[in-house]
Amino acid sequence: MQHKTKENYLKNMYLLSDEEGNISMSELGKRMAVSIPTVNSMVKRLQEEGLVEYEKYKPLKLTADGEKHAAHILRKHRIAEVFLLKIMGFSWEEVHDIAEDMEHVSSDLLFDRMDEMLDHPDKDPHGSPIPGKDGKMMQNCYPRLSDLEIGQQARLCALVNSTNEFLVFLNKKGIALGDVMKVLVKEPFDKSMHISYKGHKNVTISGEVCDRLLVEIVTEKSL
Repeated sequence: MQHKTKENYLKNMYLLSDEEGNISMSELGKRMAVSIPTVNSMVKRLQEEGLVEYEKYKPLKLTADGEKHAAHILRKHRIAEVFLLKIMGFSWEEVHDIAEDMEHVSSDLLFDRMDEMLDHPDKDPHGSPIPGKDGKMMQNCYPRLSDLEIGQQARLCALVNSTNEFLVFLNKKGIALGDVMKVLVKEPFDKSMHISYKGHKNVTISGEVCDRLLVEIVTEKSL
């Protein structure tokens, strides 16, 4: 089995389990951009290696070894993203594609050295947690901006599904992690919001965007 393909399957299964609660063949196929028969064939190989539990008509599940392996790949990816941003000066929408290649480098020493240089970050440039060397990962328990009520304020802490297109959109709006946003208006029809943040007085963002912004509610005293 091709090493890179195997690692991509494991990583995407790990992410699906974390985001969706279970892993279906169809969703895994969408993530990998391949057909169901192709997914089925690969999953059976991973099962033979003891990395996946597979039973017909039931959700897929990573074994303990599979989960540990997948977390290790994700750790390398997210450390690489922080390194590319903070040390090499890439922007947050540029780092993902480069880290996709870097995560398959087998040298743990390289990533340990990056981790040391970065003073052991616990989140990537998009606010997603970085798994520890033991494979354990803290969970984001932030509410979405769309959950807030009029008048509430919150600090942007992480993103849901941080695609390059989404990051470029946020750049155009001048929105970045750490920004404090205040909800001015909530439109009941389309769930859009009018917000103010960092010198922007009244910006309208769609309900879809609000759902993808994870925030931490703040008070006037904590600002």
